[in-house]
Amino acid sequence: MRRIGGILIVAAVLILGFVLFGPKKTAPNGEPATNISKTMTITSSAFEHNGKIPKKYTCDGENVNPPLAISGVPEGAKSLVLIMDDPDAPSGTFTHWILYDIDPKIKGIPERIGDEIGIAGETSFGKIGYGGPCPPPGKPHRYFFKLYALDFGLPPIDYKTPPQKEDIESGMEGHILAQAELIGIYGR
Repeated sequence: MRRIGGILIVAAVLILGFVLFGPKKTAPNGEPATNISKTMTITSSAFEHNGKIPKKYTCDGENVNPPLAISGVPEGAKSLVLIMDDPDAPSGTFTHWILYDIDPKIKGIPERIGDEIGIAGETSFGKIGYGGPCPPPGKPHRYFFKLYALDFGLPPIDYKTPPQKEDIESGMEGHILAQAELIGIYGR
């Protein structure tokens, strides 16, 4: 009986230690998440967070970007970056949309004209601009619309080819003031 009591005490101490001192959440730039503003939001009138993305915004429909609303951008932000990707893709995370150097005063990205709001990067489709959800048949995929507020404006990146997600993320490192995300679901 003493042995079981001792095991329970050790388990309780381990659980408490993990809760208090376990892994800390970090921002994409590796800094503690406490440095990330919780006031910035990104929403869509086309679907709710964790809701189904309408067919119109996919490769099965019109393949146009959904409308997005942005609020709570922190003072001091010089630019915004938007990255849409699918971490459930069979070959690894698939990038569907990259926009950078977006004016931080913007209140949203209208349907169909998103690429006119900022500078577009190259997606995993090998193209510039929005590429809607297009998962293989089976389990629905999650699509993350990630918005970042930066303390500087990413200049047009001088590459022989348009920048990809890794290029943009590398340029943002250490400059993220706030981040927000909207997740949409789509399956066939």
